[in-house]
Amino acid sequence: EAKVSRAFNTSMEGFIDAWIEDRQSGDRTKANEGIYTFVAVDETGRPVKIPELIPETELEKQRYDAALRRKQLSLLLSGKIK
Repeated sequence: EAKVSRAFNTSMEGFIDAWIEDRQSGDRTKANEGIYTFVAVDETGRPVKIPELIPETELEKQRYDAALRRKQLSLLLSGKIK
């Protein structure tokens, strides 16, 4: 299962959950989770602008705000911002 948490200019952050399911009982157990960043590109591989994402639920709003903090921290640690 995946949900986009925030869209920036050409990139988006998404939460991905991996589940295992018992075929007989149908019980599901979360096996792994991760936060990934993807860049939208055109057919030549150049980044393209993507639409803004508007969070609606409380969880979506929390993830939306946290995505910006993670991006800022990443840029700070890479020396791209001060």
